This record gives sequence, C-alpha cells and structure tokens, in this order.
Amino acid sequence: QVQLVESGGGLVQPGGSLRLSCSASGTIFSIYAMGWYRQAPGKQRELVGVIVSGGNTNYADSVKGRFTISRDNAKNTVYLQMNSLKPEDTAVYYCNTYLKITGATPPANYWGQGTQVTVSS
Repeated sequence: QVQLVESGGGLVQPGGSLRLSCSASGTIFSIYAMGWYRQAPGKQRELVGVIVSGGNTNYADSVKGRFTISRDNAKNTVYLQMNSLKPEDTAVYYCNTYLKITGATPPANYWGQGTQVTVSS
C-alpha cells in the first residue's frame, strides 16, 4: 500500500520561512499529482498548492508569491517552500497525492497525517 511521510513543520515568527516535505512510498505505479492542503481550527480544509506530473503548478491566492511547490520525481517527494509567513498561515498542513498503485486498482487520492505549522511572535 501507500504511505506518505511529512516533515518540516514547526513554530516560526512572522516573516520567517519553513520548508515542508512529503515522501510517498509503497507499490506505486505512477504519480499524477502531488499537493498541499491546510486546515485551521474552525475552518474547512483548503488547497494551498498542487503540482502535476508535467510540472504545472497552481496556488491559492492567499499564498501566491510567498509559497513555492516543487517535486523530486526520482524520490517521489513534494516540497512546499513557505516564505514571508503570516499568522494566518497557521494550520495543519496535509500532503496529498493522486496516484496509481500497481495492479488493477484505479488511481486514487492518498493523504498524509498532517504537520503543524504555527506562525506567532
């Protein structure tokens, strides 16, 4: 099966930076897209950024110009570089990947456990 391992979360001051990483492992046949979502207390989970297999990216308006998503296909890993962090960026960040495992199972979404990002003075 598939496992997603996230790292890089923590506490940072406003204006600071963090880099999140997420590595997928298991019986993976092909990864079509990888992305990051976040959920703050009392709010719905929202898309932060996504990158597809061809390299195209998309971001939420609230993070454009500050966050950058990238991936290392050889390592099945996606990164989220977060700069100029604001208190409103505080949330649990979840890695998501849309992939196909080996065998007859159709492509599906898989989620990481989430990593806490706190931006505070």
